[in-house]
Order: sequence, then structure tokens, then C-alpha cells
Amino acid sequence: MITRHGIREVFICGALAAAATAGIYFLAQRHGAGWWALEILPLEFFGWVLWFFRDPQRIAPSEPGLFISPADGMVADITPLGPEGKLGQPGVEIGVFMNVFSVHVNRMPCSAVIEEIKHMPGTFMDVRDPQSYEKNESTTLTLSYNHKGRTYPVMVRQIAGLVARRIVTAVKPNQRLERGERLGMIKFGSRVELYLPQELAGEICVKIGQQVSAGLTILAKVKNDD
Repeated sequence: MITRHGIREVFICGALAAAATAGIYFLAQRHGAGWWALEILPLEFFGWVLWFFRDPQRIAPSEPGLFISPADGMVADITPLGPEGKLGQPGVEIGVFMNVFSVHVNRMPCSAVIEEIKHMPGTFMDVRDPQSYEKNESTTLTLSYNHKGRTYPVMVRQIAGLVARRIVTAVKPNQRLERGERLGMIKFGSRVELYLPQELAGEICVKIGQQVSAGLTILAKVKNDD
């Protein structure tokens, strides 16, 4: 399955690959069989584009009190937050680095209402550089999460990278989405962060360097949740 956010790119790259293949065929006809081997290159390129925009079906775990990864990739950091942080209260931030081979469709970490979507223009530094976390273009989604009668802020932050030049956020304020539903994507390598209040991040279920899958891997859960 191909994500709808990549249809334009797939069409354009398919047309370019077809044109390149036709050009190589013409050269092979005129200059000899040595050119035939080059025909595989545009086909491989188009195959990679299809692979990049893949959007596999996934079923999120249903146990209550879980927060799943919003992105495919590697856990890059797990950082405690003070009351002066983005949440305005103690909590934790879990950052996931997405390389160009990751599935780039992002998903909801929990069932919640979208309270606010804030886009910030910025640079396009390599997201492996810690300075990029604050300087790069980003979109922050503030979610309203209800747990046992209380409402908590949860944040998902999409950060553009050195290659990524377009953040797609396919949700709207006041919209309610369920855990694991698609919320958008970042085109090419990038980073996604999850911010959880201390009361919700009772148990961190991943470690730095671990590979995670959007909509499937549990990042944290409420401790002793019934």
C-alpha cells in the first residue's frame, strides 16, 4: 500500500524513470549492447521511491494506558523534562530518528483529541545534530489525553531533517483520533519526538538504540494501570 501523501512523487518519479529507460533504450540501439545494463538504474530508483512511500497496515495494541511509537526508526534519546520544558510540567521526551529506509508515515501514540497544531519554520540541519532539535523546521501537535477522569497534555513533534523538506500533518484541531491512526508523514530522513507528563510515563518500555515501529512498539505505559 502506498501512502496518499506520496502519490504526486510516485507519479513524477515514475514518469522520469520511464523517460530515462526510453532514453537508454535509444542509446543502446545506436551505440551497442553495453548500454542495456544501465536500464536497471531508473527501475531501481523507481522501486526505491515506491518503497519509501509504503504504508503498511498495522493494528495497534489495545491494552489501556499504553503510548506507542509515532514513527518508525531508532530511539535516539530519552530525556527527562522539568517544569520549564515544552509540557510545562515534569515529564519525559522520547526521540525517534527516521532514516531514508524507514516507513515515514507517522501515527497517533494514543487515543486523544488534537488541541493545537503549531508549525515553526527553520533550518534543515542533520537531525543527528542536537542543535537541529530546536533550529529545524517542525510541526508540534498538542493532544488532549484523558486518563481516569483527568486530562493530560501529550505532544508529538515532527522535525524536518537534512534531506527532509516537507512535513505533512494530515489532522486538524478538535479532531479525535485513535491510537495507531495515521496523522501524517515526513518526506525523507527526519525525527519525531513524543512528550509525556510524568504521571503518564510511569514505565519506559524502550532503550536508546532500539528499533521501533510506528503504531506497534510500546514506548511507555502508565505504571500499574488497570
